[in-house]
Amino acid sequence: MFKVGATEVMTEAISRRTLSRTLSGGVTAGSMLKLVPLRVAQDVHNLVSEEKASDPEGRYSPKFFSPHEYMALCSLCQAIVPPDEYSGGALEAGAPEFIDLLTSENKDYQLKLGGGLMWLDATCRDRYGDVYLKCQPANQQEILNLIAYRRNAEKDPSLSQGISFFAFLRNLTTDGFYTSEIGTRDLQYIGNTYVAEFAGCPKVAKI
Repeated sequence: MFKVGATEVMTEAISRRTLSRTLSGGVTAGSMLKLVPLRVAQDVHNLVSEEKASDPEGRYSPKFFSPHEYMALCSLCQAIVPPDEYSGGALEAGAPEFIDLLTSENKDYQLKLGGGLMWLDATCRDRYGDVYLKCQPANQQEILNLIAYRRNAEKDPSLSQGISFFAFLRNLTTDGFYTSEIGTRDLQYIGNTYVAEFAGCPKVAKI
């Protein structure tokens, strides 16, 4: 159970009212987000934070993906937005939790992501002899390089589903990352601040 404003309701109720309904509305004009409206993204992060805070070990329990799928999702999210010397990556920002909670409330997401993960494992078995998570890092990198670019489908049409899946996942991951606390800091966004004086534009020397 989570608290929104002054009202306590079940997670499923919040998700149906807030997530499912507003996801169908698309992204607000002018937003940098690719798939998820900002208000929904903020609600999702809040729900995840509340669940972790209520768990004795600070964990999030996946709502849609199986344990294996969720581990694969975490690996893919981290490959899309890895940590660097300035900021944590997708895992630290909670992108997998963000994606799982959204997916649990959206049938289109379930088809695209669930089907995409199945395609990835099946393709890795055919090419490398095992599912994605059990492949050698070099093989994992190779398949991601293949599905990261739409032009590769022109040479190999069998990659089309994987390319569509990875493009969708990439957009969701970046939405989750850049609406998180870590992602906001990475953007160096400071919100609306009071300015005592606006000096205007600097003078430009005449040529």
